Amino acid sequence: MKKIGKAFFAIAALSVVVIAFIPGSKDVILQVIEDELIYNSLSGREGTEGPVLVVKIDDTTSARPQIGLDQADVIYIEQVEGGLTRLAAIFSTKIPTLIGPVRSARISDIDILAQYGRVVFAYSGAQSKMYPVILAANLNDYGAQRQSPTIYTRDPLRRGPTDMVLRADLLMEKVVADGREIATSTSVGWTFSDDIETGTALSSAKVSWPAAEYEVRWSSAQRRWLIFNDGIANMSASGIQHGASTFVIQLVKIVPSIYGDKFGGVTPLSETVGTGVGYILRDGKYIEGRWSRPDLLSGTSWSDLSGEEITFARGQVWIALTEKNPQLTLEFIP
Repeated sequence: MKKIGKAFFAIAALSVVVIAFIPGSKDVILQVIEDELIYNSLSGREGTEGPVLVVKIDDTTSARPQIGLDQADVIYIEQVEGGLTRLAAIFSTKIPTLIGPVRSARISDIDILAQYGRVVFAYSGAQSKMYPVILAANLNDYGAQRQSPTIYTRDPLRRGPTDMVLRADLLMEKVVADGREIATSTSVGWTFSDDIETGTALSSAKVSWPAAEYEVRWSSAQRRWLIFNDGIANMSASGIQHGASTFVIQLVKIVPSIYGDKFGGVTPLSETVGTGVGYILRDGKYIEGRWSRPDLLSGTSWSDLSGEEITFARGQVWIALTEKNPQLTLEFIP
């Protein structure tokens, strides 16, 4: 048996040597290796398809630095009451042990998450009228109101309401123990490529809501759009600055919903089903395009103004849902 094994490896090694002397063989070998790599469908990162966990995360100054957000595959920026924003972070390639600060759900989440399948949904609570809606939605409802404080913990170094931190490992173990069906990551409309030939060189962009503003600046060294809020670097608790390989500015209608907070603020609804326009930022460029999502269960696809698909860069994807056009600062090329 050992002789057979040695003979096999000898033949394999000889094959590689022979191929190495064939013109163009290096490209063939690299293509074979590339084809064998597995990429996550949501972020294009190297890694397996995994169960999908969605966590609502606070986006105010007091919530920063956020915990675990740098590990998310996709992050949505949504408008909430008072013109502020809140994040919906989608994890699949890697689910960190700790995620937070966890905050409450909003009606826009239901429409956004429908395209991802039966995900695990983690949040701190919701308006009372929304609980039946969340329960009826096609997702696994694992809000803090029905889970133990060992899963939804409190960070003593933070002040409420931005002190709730999720033990994501314990939550996912519980979901499995409960025998729940969990969606595995799959494409939700966009695909990935290593580079693009189109686009206009861009150094930075500002995206705003009535009471919040994001700025992204291209870093050629990191190949990411680094994120700033009010000129301050948006950092993760791990010490890494938040940033996106692809930053999507999706222009949507934001309308009042039937829900509101305890202070009388009306909860806005970001309409993510239908069609619209926006901008895809990747590789230090922007591409003006159109988005399309025919119904709740369909993914969101992007095409340029000529109708060709716009591909995303591999890595973390941020999607800003806003109704305001961004301020784009073009890159000066001598």
